[in-house]
Amino acid sequence: MVGPTDAELEAHRARIEREGFTLLEDMIEPERVAALREDLLRIERERGVVPSDNEFEGGRTVRIYNLLVHGKRYEEIPVHPGVLPLVERVLDPGCLVSSLSSISIGPGETAQPVHSDDILIPLPKPRPAIVCNTMWALTDFTEENGATRVVPGSHRRASPRYGAEVETIPVEMRAGSVLVWDGSLWHGGGANRTGERRVGIAMNYCAGYIRQQENQQLGIPREIARGFSPRLRRLVGYGLYHGLIGHIEKHDPAELLGDVGRSIVWDR
Repeated sequence: MVGPTDAELEAHRARIEREGFTLLEDMIEPERVAALREDLLRIERERGVVPSDNEFEGGRTVRIYNLLVHGKRYEEIPVHPGVLPLVERVLDPGCLVSSLSSISIGPGETAQPVHSDDILIPLPKPRPAIVCNTMWALTDFTEENGATRVVPGSHRRASPRYGAEVETIPVEMRAGSVLVWDGSLWHGGGANRTGERRVGIAMNYCAGYIRQQENQQLGIPREIARGFSPRLRRLVGYGLYHGLIGHIEKHDPAELLGDVGRSIVWDR
């Protein structure tokens, strides 16, 4: 598909800077949406995945983590040409995959506590974005079925107190759309008051100098990573940030996968 124009990307970046989030409508083809939705059910059946028993993840919400080990179709998500260029504008081209997981909110689920995704990073706010997260809608997201709820402009404030009651608005979107937000934004999954699941994929990124939420290098077997595209290899951590951070004895870790390594900044 053809991604957004430079002008469109800049408008979306500006909205994230101003409000903390933006919506990319109709980014994913209906066929891909349906295939992903069906494949998540396959993984759930084969792995026996069930809801967690804690308030944050939800007692009626099914989450599948580390999706990059579950098949080639998930490799297209981090490098999507309509989404990654915007994330690179919010962070920079040295950004990393922080985590890739599915979130299926079941009927009867209560609203998730409002939180920010960088709440555990001990840096004062406001500050430049260090986390940029996205939610791919694989079903329609409505206020009734648990659409993500946000507090516009809250990315410039300190993280909320866990469990605090705050006023939020739902981000409703059609299946195939992608919600993109600054990781400091206050948000949470909504309550599902319908009889159907609300299904999404959380494709999350962090700056290249921040530790990833899911340990990509240990969680993804090297034989699987060798099959990734060069861009995806670097996104999961087989690369250098600014020619230095992440090196192994002055070598680019991309060499571990058979790639030609980039030079260390000291040698340039």
